[in-house]
Amino acid sequence: MTDDAGEGDSGSAEPTSYDLVIRGGRVIDRGGGLSGEFDVGVVGDRIASVGADLAIGSASEIVDASGCIVVPGLVDLHTHIFPGGTFWGVDPEPVAWRTGVTTFVDAGSTGAFSADAFLRHCADRASPRVYAFLNISTIGLVAETGESRREELCDAKLAAATIAAHRDFFVGVKCRLDRRAVGDMGLLPLHRAIEAADETALPVMVHIGAGPPEIDEVLSLLRPGDLLTHCATGQSMALVDGEDRIRPSVTAARERGVLFDVGHGSGAFSFRVAEAMLAAGVLPDVISSDLHQRSILGPAFDLPTCLSKFLALGMSLEDVLAAATVNPARAISRNGLGRLGVGGCADISVFEVEKGDVAFFDTELAERRADRLLVSRATIVAGKQLPPVPPAPPARWIETTSRQDALLSEQRRSAEMRRPWVSRLGAAGDYVSYK
Repeated sequence: MTDDAGEGDSGSAEPTSYDLVIRGGRVIDRGGGLSGEFDVGVVGDRIASVGADLAIGSASEIVDASGCIVVPGLVDLHTHIFPGGTFWGVDPEPVAWRTGVTTFVDAGSTGAFSADAFLRHCADRASPRVYAFLNISTIGLVAETGESRREELCDAKLAAATIAAHRDFFVGVKCRLDRRAVGDMGLLPLHRAIEAADETALPVMVHIGAGPPEIDEVLSLLRPGDLLTHCATGQSMALVDGEDRIRPSVTAARERGVLFDVGHGSGAFSFRVAEAMLAAGVLPDVISSDLHQRSILGPAFDLPTCLSKFLALGMSLEDVLAAATVNPARAISRNGLGRLGVGGCADISVFEVEKGDVAFFDTELAERRADRLLVSRATIVAGKQLPPVPPAPPARWIETTSRQDALLSEQRRSAEMRRPWVSRLGAAGDYVSYK
């Protein structure tokens, strides 16, 4: 599903009946300016009413959200969802129903050579919604890395033509900039990505990690609206210096409108760096999971787990939710998403903020303890509650621990599949280290 919804009209009159009513929850919708105890009424695939004590009449389905928060469907801006076509890809359907993510944005799994195959793959699915950044490398992420080590593979004209042919699907250009991805090419792949983005009037999403290139060089090239992903990486291209101070190039980039995305993944999130950023007042614009074959079994797991980590680090619930709803929707110019406007698409998530001790780990396997965890209770896409879908096994080339294997086996046969996976793995030795 890739259609975008309109902005909606908050002045519409309340209908006499609903297909679905979410009742009794606390609505938090930064994009729509809503905060309070409201019911949400749905007719067809649209939000029909948001208000206190809606007359539910003959509603076909009622979701009891008592004690829960009701938010716009989460938008995960950095995922890899081309299973069978890339090293990294996972199926989003077994993830969506249990995590509240209603829109997955693929971050460069496909390049121009495989774009049509990826589009056919996505067209076969009814939900969740899917968009993509096109990789500047024509071969995309069919392998683990190395996609931009040859100049002829970074074809800006072909990338622009591919985007133009599928403008409703592609939302930007992806470029991975680290020493393994680009080799001796340095900044050339980024220059080519910017060329394609200029031609199509779209943003660039740039991955950083272990350089070269140097982070200051990368930031100097980014334009307003471009996205720097893996902004909390602890590798050599970190946004902080050796004394955990924010680099001047980071401040300059933010001032001119560059956006910072978390992209947790399996090697790109450091509690130390995230804490330094927040202490300096540098909040991420977008929180995303970088969902892929290595990260889905932890310590990233999924987007609600990543959001819960930032709650533990001191961000407010409202800021955390905005970073996974309205902010990513605006970043890709899909302004009908990420909000609960009347007349807009009925993509809605219901969460409980569960209290209790939980162990979080970053990708360096450093631990932080927390007392809150976002637990999904319902995921609604286009007015329909998503049914349970059992998890898929990892690809044959993915290393797992015995605890991760046991978790997957348990989830395939358990009625508690909705339970956050992070709550089942509580020690550093439960995870594979990708240092």
